[in-house]
Amino acid sequence: MCTNGINTGQFETMIEQIDDHVKLERRWTHTLGHQAGDAGFPTVCEKLHAAQALLDDVRALLDEAKDALEDDARDASAVTVSLV
Repeated sequence: MCTNGINTGQFETMIEQIDDHVKLERRWTHTLGHQAGDAGFPTVCEKLHAAQALLDDVRALLDEAKDALEDDARDASAVTVSLV
């Protein structure tokens, strides 16, 4: 469905693709954090787990963006195109 020049279905799919990418990066950050901790690098471990938490925040915001897309599309005024 297009609303105000935006294909909302495609837009939602693009947000999901970003989320999939962030999910993968979060998994790698988590794994590397544990490897650093196991190898005796506590500061690196701490920083990677902090980055992991921020990636969790990013994923939550992406979820909120998908919900907002539906709400905004429902509430958007229709665009009228006129030939001149």
